[in-house]
Formats: sequence, C-alpha cells, structure tokens
Amino acid sequence: MEFLNYFDNVFTVYHIALLVGGTFAGIILGALPGLSPTMSVALLIPFTFHMKPESGLILLGAMYTATVAGGAISAILVNVPGAPANIATALDGHKMAQNGKAKNALHYCFISSFVGGIFGVFILIFFTPPLAALSLKFMSTEMFWVAILGITIIATLDSKSVIKGLLSGLFGLMLATIGEHPTNAVERFVFTDHLESGVHIVVGLIGLFAMPQVWNLLENFYAKKNQVFSATGDSTLTQSFKLVFSKLKALSIGSIIGSVIGIIPGAGGQIAGIVAYDQSKKVSANRENYGKGEPEAIIAAESANNSMVGPSLIPLLTLSIPGSPTAAVLLGGLLIHGIFPGHDIFTKNPEVIWTFIDSLIIAQILMLIIGLFLSRHSKWIMKVPDNYMAVGILLLAVFGTYSIQNNYSDVLIMFILGTLMYFGSKAGFSPVPVVLGLILGTMTEEKFLLGNLIGNAKGSSFQHFTSGTINIVLISLCIASIVYGVYSSRKSQKIKA
Repeated sequence: MEFLNYFDNVFTVYHIALLVGGTFAGIILGALPGLSPTMSVALLIPFTFHMKPESGLILLGAMYTATVAGGAISAILVNVPGAPANIATALDGHKMAQNGKAKNALHYCFISSFVGGIFGVFILIFFTPPLAALSLKFMSTEMFWVAILGITIIATLDSKSVIKGLLSGLFGLMLATIGEHPTNAVERFVFTDHLESGVHIVVGLIGLFAMPQVWNLLENFYAKKNQVFSATGDSTLTQSFKLVFSKLKALSIGSIIGSVIGIIPGAGGQIAGIVAYDQSKKVSANRENYGKGEPEAIIAAESANNSMVGPSLIPLLTLSIPGSPTAAVLLGGLLIHGIFPGHDIFTKNPEVIWTFIDSLIIAQILMLIIGLFLSRHSKWIMKVPDNYMAVGILLLAVFGTYSIQNNYSDVLIMFILGTLMYFGSKAGFSPVPVVLGLILGTMTEEKFLLGNLIGNAKGSSFQHFTSGTINIVLISLCIASIVYGVYSSRKSQKIKA
C-alpha cells in the first residue's frame, strides 16, 4: 500500500491545476479527429522540460487518460471517432445520438471510461511485477495471433451481410499492403507518388468515417431533410449511473480485456475496444440490438480502451518497453528528466513514480466530472444545421489529416477513400471492417515476417508459430471466434427466414 503515502504530493494547488488543465484540454483535443492521444501527449513534451519530473508526468498522464475518453465525443455526436480506440464506440453511440439520446450515450461513455480507467490503474499498482514478466512472453508469434484474433471478427462487425463484411475487411487488408515492404523496403502497389508512404491508419480512419458523414449531411441539406436531433435524452445522471452499473457483465469484459491487451506491447486501445465490443456482444442477452444503439456496446468499448491505459505503463516502467504508442512518448518524458525505467524504478525514484500513478487516479475522477459537465451541452452540437456541420467536419478532417505527417498527399488519400466509402455505404458496406483491416493488416504482416525469419532460423517456421502455451491459447480463441461467427450468422439467417 505504498502508493497511499504519496497522495499528498498530488494534492497541491500546482498539481491540481495541472490535472484540471491537462484533463480538460485532453478531452477537447481527443474529440478532434486526427489529434490522437499520442500526438496530444507529444505536443506537451516541450512544456515539461523545465518542470519537476513528477509535475511533467502528471500533466502528460492527465492528457493521456483524457484524450482516450475524449475521442468518444465526436464518435457519438458526429460518427467520426477521435482516435482508432473509439471506433467501436461509434457503432452504437451515434445511433443513440440519432435517436435523441446523445447525452445518455455520453453519460455511459464517461462513466464506463472512469470505471475501466480506475480498474486499469489498480492493475498497474498491485500487479506490476508478474504482469511485466507476462508481457515479455508476447513476442512476434504471439502478437501475430493477437492480430489474427482481431481479424476473425471483421466479417460480423457492423455489417448486415457477412459477405460484405468480409469484402470490406479484405479491402482494408489490401490498403495495409500499400507502400514499402516491412523488411526489404521494396515499394508495393505504389501507382503514384502520393502512395509512397502508404495509407496511414489515422488518415484511413478520418477518411472512411468523416468524409461519408460530410457527403451525407450535404445530401440531407439539399434534399431538405430535417436532421436536427434532440440531445436531451430521457434519463437523469443518476439513472445513467444505475444503468451502467447494472451492466456488470459488459463492464467486466471491457475492463479485463482492456487490461490484458494493455500489457501487450504494441497492441493499443483500438484492438482493446473492438475485441471487448465483440466479446460482450457474444455473451449479451441483447446481442440483436448491437449496432442499433445498445448501451452495453458503449460500456464495453469505453471501459476497455480506458482500462488499457494503466496496464500499458507496466512494461514501460519495469522493462522500458512501451505498451502503446502513447506510452512510447511517455518514455521520452521520463528519459528527458534522467529517469530510466527498470525493475528498480520503484526503489530509485519512488516519489516521482508513485506520485505519477496516484495522479492517474485523480485524473480519472476529473475526467468523469468534466466529461459529464460537457455532456450537458451536447445538444448544441446536435442542433447545428447540416450544411454548417458538414463544413465543420470537413475542416477538422483536413486539419487533422494534414497535421499527422504535414503531407497534402494524405489529405488527397483521405478525400478519395472517404468518397469511395460514401458510395460503398449506399450498397451496405461498413467502414468499420475496412479500418480494422487496415490497422490489423500492418501488424499481422510485420509480426508474421519477423516470426517467419526466426522460425526458419530455428528449423521450422510452422512449429515456431504453433508451439508455446500462449500461442496455443490464442489459436484456440481464433478458432472459437470463427466457429461462433459462422454459428451466429446461420442462426440469424434462420430467424430472418
């Protein structure tokens, strides 16, 4: 219980001001498409140069936790996830907004984010040594099967047709192969200079979600369709708390899956949110309502991507291995102040590290308070006329896309992908499997090539990929996911017949 001794360091006027400012700014920046948690934290690094180590880490940690939750605001209100971690939230969150329950959806988002975030921080506090050892066991083959597990759910994710879901996912996997080969740097499928750097994940995310929304809004405006939704909701804050805590199954699945994936170096919140969404759907009594505005879906996705935050710091602090891209930026923040992560970091720098970890708990509480306060004003966004909303989304999409690599080619790719997705959505195709294919395709290829090289050096690539307890468990989960997907698809077809 050593962490209790350092709460006094957090409750100073200066540190509380940093927490409030970092949390508020994080939620706002997280809601802007393209400004991912990684980019937001990176932007703050220069401001911490002249701070004390614990003060700088408090500011960066508050920004990290808040941006992950903030990305759900745009996902719910305008169907444009602020970051890849919020993809699953958009599936049901925006449906709730269209049904006049935007405020309720945001309530569920921030309450479940708080629960998942607190759960993740306590995992960080009490289980760091054993989980750090476990994270070391996830090498290239284990990461390959984690990616394959994500791919197995592509077909049934937000698609009324399994075939269309598969085709959408296949298109995303194809997009992931554009650019340089991961090992020999040979260019593939580069038909123009604009594709030399491939398709960046965030560029694809913004294009596939934002641009179709822009075209749909303009279409509705010129067709004189009324798209002004009520955002007052039909439940109070107390009722929202009761509903979230009545969905213990979804909360538990999201928090546990997010924590497990968080300790795996490189997995990230996008995989946590998608996998938690899928697993909660499989065990839910309301699975038929998923994709139509089901609160359980939001609860599972948001508790997962926020419970990932704490555990992602476990391999960072003890092994110098970042568990997520944002954790890699935090590693830079530590090194700048002369703090070198390792197994003895809690004995060499206890005041800095425990103060930082304690501040993450307070940051979760502030994220909940500020998020719920902002939820009250969601009605103003929902009442913006379609033409103004379309222009606003377009400006944010262009700004967010260009800011990633300062490359106008990314803006062009974003525009083309979004326009193609707009026409594809008319035929029943969904952007979610495409984005998931793009995210997992890159990870799958890199880990397979690396694992294949190691396996061939050992004598058998097949044995390298199929041996070991973790590999066997992951392979079994992949098979179970495929079997269940086929079973549920046939069952739904029989019900419709």
